Amino acid sequence: MSAELTESAAKKRLAFLSQEIKAADGFYYQDDNPVMDDAAYDALRKELHAIETAFPHLVRQDSPSKSVGAKPSGKFGKITHKVAMLSLDNAFTDEDVSEFTARVKRFLSLAEDAVMSFTAEPKIDGLSAALRYEKGKLVSGATRGDGKVGEDVTANLSTLDTIPKMLQGNSWPDVVEVRGEVYIGHDDFDAMNAAQIAAGKDAYKNPRNAAAGSLRQIDPSITASRPLKFFAYTWGDLSEPFAQFQITTQMQVVETFAHWGFDVNLNMRVHETVQDMISHYHEIETKRAALGYDIDGVVYKVNALALQERLGFVSRAPRWAIAHKFPAEKAITVIEKIEVQVGRTGALTPVARLTPITVGGVVVSNATLHNEDEINRLKIRAGDTVEIQRAGDVIPQVLRVVGDISGRAEDYTLPLQCPVCGGDAVRDVDEKTGRVDVVRRCSNGVLCPAQAIEGLKHFVSRRAFDIDGLGQKQIELFYQKGWVKEPADIFALDYTAISNLEGFGETSANNLEAAINARRSIDFDRFLYALGIRHIGQGNANLLAKHYLSWNAFETAMQEAEIGTQAYAQLMEIDGVGPGQVGALLGFFKNLSRQDMVHRLLAHVTVIDAQAPSSESPVSGKTVVFTGKLEKFSRDEAKARAQSLGAKVSGSVSAKTDILIAGPGAGSKLKKAAELGVKTLTEDEWLALIS
Repeated sequence: MSAELTESAAKKRLAFLSQEIKAADGFYYQDDNPVMDDAAYDALRKELHAIETAFPHLVRQDSPSKSVGAKPSGKFGKITHKVAMLSLDNAFTDEDVSEFTARVKRFLSLAEDAVMSFTAEPKIDGLSAALRYEKGKLVSGATRGDGKVGEDVTANLSTLDTIPKMLQGNSWPDVVEVRGEVYIGHDDFDAMNAAQIAAGKDAYKNPRNAAAGSLRQIDPSITASRPLKFFAYTWGDLSEPFAQFQITTQMQVVETFAHWGFDVNLNMRVHETVQDMISHYHEIETKRAALGYDIDGVVYKVNALALQERLGFVSRAPRWAIAHKFPAEKAITVIEKIEVQVGRTGALTPVARLTPITVGGVVVSNATLHNEDEINRLKIRAGDTVEIQRAGDVIPQVLRVVGDISGRAEDYTLPLQCPVCGGDAVRDVDEKTGRVDVVRRCSNGVLCPAQAIEGLKHFVSRRAFDIDGLGQKQIELFYQKGWVKEPADIFALDYTAISNLEGFGETSANNLEAAINARRSIDFDRFLYALGIRHIGQGNANLLAKHYLSWNAFETAMQEAEIGTQAYAQLMEIDGVGPGQVGALLGFFKNLSRQDMVHRLLAHVTVIDAQAPSSESPVSGKTVVFTGKLEKFSRDEAKARAQSLGAKVSGSVSAKTDILIAGPGAGSKLKKAAELGVKTLTEDEWLALIS
């Protein structure tokens, strides 16, 4: 990231990166059809992380840093993971690895020179799977899916020779979920492709695609005929902690997996210095081609399980692990023309149509340029020869123009009218700061067909209402016919008319009706996210649902919230919800046409209350504030621990505050807590309370 990146440019770049990464996730996790190599994808993740670190107040609520994976395809039954299957943060340089180890020590309040051990193992490029054993017997197997819900592929996984149907030995938790990677070795992949070609069929693109396609066969006998293998390297749900079995480290867990009958990676090592970890990485990189299977980096993990527990997780990844990835691939091609697309929020997005080129085994022909500032930063024009790096979807990242562009002074400008509806396309100006938004938007809102259609696509998408059989093509068709103009229309469709459409029929119409009826009850957070309110992504929707619990309480608060009111103050105090989100929420719910749209939808849909925090914790449901210098633990660890126990962490003291934890040097917050009669604890008292 350039040290000269301005806040305006950073905001623009974050929007661009979020769009690219989410598109890539859908292709990779849901379609088993990655259109970029991992190194190119990870370059985007790295840039996103760097900008979010430098500008934490610009982190988008729909940021890919807050989610992982994609929803199950609907091809199989679904299994809800008892423990979420998260992804890993990435390191790309030796310095990143050093910062990771330093960050771990800071979180744990350890000295920089404190000795800690980390495991290092090759990162297998395959398909993640979770195997649940009860009393030592395999009872279910699932894919990662979206991290929360995966596909039930038990019958298929049971055909793998490297997955024991009964754990060996006689010492294991009553319930244990073993996780790892399904993959195909290089020799087996070559043999599969030779057979495909001999049969006159297309060859597989790469071993990961072949493994994913083989595992997700409706007929398990087809899976059984494929040379799939499984490496075990981590775990999920446990009925008893490993410590009860005298297992206290990551390395011991993996050694135990081997005793239970699993294949484990013999290239795994334990190191106590950053230098040794990095040396191991370069050793693996050197012998990468000779391993016999695809890898895309090395994974480091804190070895001590007790420290892993203290470190915990962020929204999409554990704090105690990181993947050190291999470099990206690049290529040179030509931008034939630049077209403009209109998105759900009215954003006009320039898209470069490329002369098709193969990058890392994948043909790419499009590149999103995001906005006019991005084009002008790179000085891109139609006809340019450009260097690209595969960065998401079928869409690569344009890195630079190849050739002399020194004479280009005139800026590129997007159309001043929406290319779909003709409405004014403007760049909003922040009234307080005077800053001009990086995105040009159509001002016609849902009156613009492009925005209306994209909003409906968002409503039925996997993380929103997730309606099987109602995808982009169906939404476009139903909108054009005038059947679906707003979300409520989806629940009042004429299925007889649908059955008469070409390509549907009675069975398809009945299946669609069943899928829609299955979504007449939906969780609070999904419902809020589905409304497509600007700046309200999954993370904020979840935060708001947990805070207000019921839709009625939330909607009432939105109506009552005005500057200076208690409802407004309460909304602003929610940790993780900032002025941008508050403004977007109030702008939406105080708009009469939006209110009417929501109420028409609620006539068809029941919103399920969010689950209240567990009452088992003494701080469950309580609002806590930390102030002063914490000596027993870092501020991050204190906050994470409180939230894991069901507490709400706020940054300011108010009448709603239940507990103030005050360390040395506490000032105005401690004084205000005393004035309001808020319970105040020392660090030791807090630890005693939550122990």
